[in-house]
Amino acid sequence: QVHLAESGGGLVQAGGSLRLSCVLSGNLVGLSGMGWYRQTPGKQREQRELVAWAGGRGVTDIADSVKGRFTISRDTAGRTAYLQMNSLKPEDTAIYYCKADARAAAYPSNWDTYWGQGTQVTVSA
Repeated sequence: QVHLAESGGGLVQAGGSLRLSCVLSGNLVGLSGMGWYRQTPGKQREQRELVAWAGGRGVTDIADSVKGRFTISRDTAGRTAYLQMNSLKPEDTAIYYCKADARAAAYPSNWDTYWGQGTQVTVSA
């Protein structure tokens, strides 16, 4: 079973920084990419990813709203993705979700999308 777990959220003042982590666990036979999304209060989860990494291409996408402030990285084992968030603004307050596109060993022919449970980030003015 594939599982994603985010952590690192919390309360921070505007201008501050946080680093979120996303740990991917389970028996995989393939991983094509990971990304971060967010859901602001009262709204649905944004359809466009904030930042994403894909295969050997590295970072493939960064939303304009976070460009220059947020960066994605991965550990050497490739199972943990990080979202470094700097110069945080109150409008960045949201639940942040990690997503992975992977093939589970139980279903090696299928690429599936997996989501974590989210971690709350609150930025005070």
